Amino acid sequence: MTAKISEVFKSIQGEGKYIGVLQVFVRFFGCSLACQMCDTPQGKDPSYGFQEYEAKDLIEKVRQLSDGIHSVSLSGGEPLEQKDFLMSFLPLLKTQGLRVYLETNGVLPDHLKDVIRLIDIIAMDMKLPSATGQRAFWQEHESFLNIAKRTDVFVKTVITLKTDVSDVACAAKLASGVNRGIVFILQPNYFELSEALLGKCRQAHQAALQYLDDVRIIPQMHKHLGIR
Repeated sequence: MTAKISEVFKSIQGEGKYIGVLQVFVRFFGCSLACQMCDTPQGKDPSYGFQEYEAKDLIEKVRQLSDGIHSVSLSGGEPLEQKDFLMSFLPLLKTQGLRVYLETNGVLPDHLKDVIRLIDIIAMDMKLPSATGQRAFWQEHESFLNIAKRTDVFVKTVITLKTDVSDVACAAKLASGVNRGIVFILQPNYFELSEALLGKCRQAHQAALQYLDDVRIIPQMHKHLGIR
């Protein structure tokens, strides 16, 4: 059993609740979604290339980079699309005493169910249809979050100039049905940063606060720092 991996590297987490911690990033190749605002083409564009790893080789690569890290971030692409590999790889991370941080689009609850016992932290995207250009995934997101709540989970959603604030309200209401105190992060689209986008974020913030207690506007700091 092998996995398609775009890159493995050590860097600072630039998004979400754990912004600023040191991690090893394992970027899985492949994602079935085609979100308009996707900022990681290396996670799905074959022209960037990928390498196939067996679990024993990937854990050795991670181990070599793991000194001083907070956790190992499984990113993408979408890691859960390679769930069978994760079932053999995650136990190896645990034997090394490493925390597992899953970055996910939050649309594969059945896959999450099979590996949830081996995951410590989940950074769950909520895909707003007005921002992604995709269909709505409310049902998948609700099922996913109800499984993910067994971990330290937080929700992140990207705000673009096309984002409909009513979509943000729907996402916040859905999240509040699981846990009103969950951290809910509004992430401004880096490629559209402007006063207009910040205004949209403020509107989204007010809409989400109708349902949730902890709503934050946090940009992608790694892009501002010029690092991966």
